[in-house]
Order: sequence, then structure tokens, then C-alpha cells
Amino acid sequence: MNKLNNLSGEITRLLDESTLIIKDIATQQIDDIARLVEIIVTAYRNGGKIVLFGNGGSAADAQHIACELVGRLKLERQALPALALNTNTSLLTAIANDYGYNAVFSRQVEALVTRKDVVIGISTSGNSPNIVKAIKAAKLKGAKTVGLTGRSGGRLAKTADLILKVPSDSTPRIQEMHITIGHIVCEMVEMELASGA
Repeated sequence: MNKLNNLSGEITRLLDESTLIIKDIATQQIDDIARLVEIIVTAYRNGGKIVLFGNGGSAADAQHIACELVGRLKLERQALPALALNTNTSLLTAIANDYGYNAVFSRQVEALVTRKDVVIGISTSGNSPNIVKAIKAAKLKGAKTVGLTGRSGGRLAKTADLILKVPSDSTPRIQEMHITIGHIVCEMVEMELASGA
């Protein structure tokens, strides 16, 4: 029973931690989230696409967000072009083998991104070399660039056009908030485009 009480206490603490971070985002990041929605809606209306990438759990978030845009989240509407650059293992391993792991996303950005696109790099630290390099490559292509990071923003804060910093230093909490922000953005984009406004 004592162990159960200890577990329950720790679970409550972690949930409270997440709740406090959500409240911080609600007071500090609303305008930036709205700006991201506007950037994505504008890109879609101008014939662009959304390109995302990350490592580890952030790769899963990139894939998840792309899935919501191409498929659907809540509303019936046209498919929206989006892709996660971390999903093609043949391409990732070929580029890593030939150019090094730091080039796995930037090489794809060079091939696939246009000035009409929005490029979103996801990194809890904001310092992942392959993410920073790909955002720089996207800027050279004239695309809008966005970073999803943790509290400090890392090197992405000085590189991306728009940075969304989760006010936490805990990787699990940051990743939870990244997918929460991703879902909110996808839902708002879907509403805007489905309404024809």
C-alpha cells in the first residue's frame, strides 16, 4: 500500500507539472501559436506545403503532425500537403553514410523545399546540429522557418523565423507540449481552410 501511495503521489506531481506548463504556454505563447497558424494557412493558400523533422521523440511528433494535416484531425476537407523528413529510412541512412548524420535533413530540404513552404524543426534543446543545419538550408531556399524547442530555444532561437519555446527543461514535458501545440495548430488550420475564410 505504501508503494502504491508513493506511485500515486509521483503521478500526481508529474500531472501537476504538465498542467503548470500548459498554463504558462496559455499566458506566454498564444500570440506565437496564432502566428504559426497564420503562416501555415497563408502557405497553403499560396500552394505551399509543410515540412517537418526531428530526432527520436521529436521525429515521432513531426510524423504525427504531418499525418494530421494530410489525413484529417476533426473536419472533412481536402488533404493538406505535409511531410516528415525523418520517415524514409533508406534516404536517411544513405545521406548519413555519404555526408554524415548532420546532413540528413538539410540535404532533403535542398531537394524538396521551395520558397512557398513552411519548414518546422523540432528539438527539445534547440541545439540538434542536423535540425539547425536544415533550418539554415530552408532559409536559403526562402521558406518560412519555425523551431519548436524547450525553454532556452538553443541555437534554433537565433536561426528560425519563429520560435515556440516550451517553458520547461524536462524532455518528456517539452515533447508533451510540442504535440499539444501541434494538435492545436492543426485544428486551427483545418478550421480556417475548411471554412474558406
